[in-house]
Amino acid sequence: MAFRLSNNLIGILNTITFLLSVPILGAGIWLAARADGTECERYFSAPIIAVGVFLMVVSIAGLIGACCRVTWLLWVYLLAMFVLIVVLFCFTVFAFVVTNKGAGEAVSGRGYKEYRLGDYNNWLQKRVENSKNWNRIRSCLQDSKVCKSLQDDKPTLQQFISSDLSPIQSGCCKPPTSCGFTYVGGTEWTKATTTNSTDTDCQTWTNDGLCYNCQSCKAGVVATLKRNWKRVGVVCIVFLVFIVIVYSIGCCAFRNNRKDNAYQSGWNGGRRGYA
Repeated sequence: MAFRLSNNLIGILNTITFLLSVPILGAGIWLAARADGTECERYFSAPIIAVGVFLMVVSIAGLIGACCRVTWLLWVYLLAMFVLIVVLFCFTVFAFVVTNKGAGEAVSGRGYKEYRLGDYNNWLQKRVENSKNWNRIRSCLQDSKVCKSLQDDKPTLQQFISSDLSPIQSGCCKPPTSCGFTYVGGTEWTKATTTNSTDTDCQTWTNDGLCYNCQSCKAGVVATLKRNWKRVGVVCIVFLVFIVIVYSIGCCAFRNNRKDNAYQSGWNGGRRGYA
């Protein structure tokens, strides 16, 4: 019996998915194997490899199940797709829930905003306040040299205060404005001999270590996570719709496989009876 349309579509879609999984898996292995790779790169290599392996295995199961009419493999493929749909749905809801509060505060006469950790969701706060998590995040920030542009360019005071700093640059590369420090250049500041500020970051800041241990730096990381998670959430919604459509097509292909197998079994049985 000729292949049905749904079987062909599933075969084409899983061929594309398999081809996409190869560079993803290769990128993860490359990051893990780099001799000069940073701890941050090695940390991210594990989930990239996991995603690559998952896509490769699922796409192979769907491809063989649909095109070779292996019903049990197609059932495994549909089960994996159903789990993926549930996980994506839960993650999307979770991402929008934990990013529903918190925003940067405009500073008078400045082009950048400043960020306070207490303004954000408690779950995100606890993640960055965990010492083990923060040590890893801080290592990633230092390896990525987020403050390098300020250190190299050394803008004037007027250029600096009119700069549109990223949340991480604002929180990690300079002391809070309330500290009243005097700007020297780049990431160098002279501490005020006396200050009315109660912000503990004023004591944490150093010209050598910058503000990587400051609450404002953690807030900048959370603000960046919030922005990125919202974008990821939108992408997940689009991807979720696509996965549901593919899952529906897969269900049709599974039904076709069962019909074809039943037809072949009945036809072979009829031949034996006739013989």
